[in-house]
Amino acid sequence: MSYENITSEFSNGITTITINRPKKLNALNKATIQELHDAFDEANNDADTKVIIVTGSGEKAFVAGADISEFADFNVEEGGNLAAKGQALLFDFVEHLSTPVIAAVNGFALGGGLELAMACHFRVASTNARMGLPETSLGVIPGYGGTQRLPQLVGKGRAMEMVMTAGMIDANQALHYGLVNHVVEQEELIEFCEKIASKIMRNSSVAIAEAIRAINANYEDGVNGFNVEIKAFGNCFGTEDFKEGTTAFLEKRKADFPGG
Repeated sequence: MSYENITSEFSNGITTITINRPKKLNALNKATIQELHDAFDEANNDADTKVIIVTGSGEKAFVAGADISEFADFNVEEGGNLAAKGQALLFDFVEHLSTPVIAAVNGFALGGGLELAMACHFRVASTNARMGLPETSLGVIPGYGGTQRLPQLVGKGRAMEMVMTAGMIDANQALHYGLVNHVVEQEELIEFCEKIASKIMRNSSVAIAEAIRAINANYEDGVNGFNVEIKAFGNCFGTEDFKEGTTAFLEKRKADFPGG
C-alpha cells in the first residue's frame, strides 16, 4: 500500500511506520490519521510482522501535535465528533493491537503526538525529545485520550500539572516520570528499539497478544482485569506455541514458536 504522509517498511520481523511530514513537524491531520490507521492495520494483519515501531521523520519531531488549521473553526458538535472519530480510528485502535507497538520518540511529541506515543505499548525517547500536552494554551483540552492515558502513566498530580501548565518536559524528566522506558542518543534510537524488538520476537506472539489484552483490561472501566487474565491464561493452553514452549523448556532447547 502506498501512502502520501507516512512510510511503512518491513525488515526482519519489524514493520517501521514513519510519519513523514517534516515541513509540518509531522503534525497529524485527518489524512495522516487515516493513513496511520491503515498502516497499523496492515502490519497487525501481517503474520510476518512481530513488532511495530512508529517514529517521525527527521530529527526535530516525532509528532509536534495536530494540524490546528483543520479544526480552528469547529463548533461543539464538530469538536466532539473529531475526538470520537480520532480515538476510535487511531489511538484506541493502536492501544488494542495484538502486535506490540513501540514508539520511538525523536524530538517534539506534543499534543496529538504525545497522545499517539502514549497509545503505543511503550516508549523509547531520544535525548532531544520534548513532550507535553499544550492544548489548554489554545483554549481546549487533549481530545485523543491524553487526559486518560497520561495519569495512568505518570500519576494524577503530575498529569494535572502537565495539562494545566501546558508545558513541556525533557526526555530525562519523562524517564523519571515513567512516561518513557528508556532514553538514548538520537542516532541510536531506532537501533535500540530494534534490539528490544528482537528480544520480543524470541517469545510467543500468541502469548504476547493475550498479555496485551490482559494488561489493557486493568485500565478499562467496568472490566475485571483478573478475570480477563484468567481467561487469557487458559487460552494459552490451547495453542501450539504453549506446546512448543513447554516442550522446548523440558527438552532444554530454544523454543521455535509457530505463532499459533
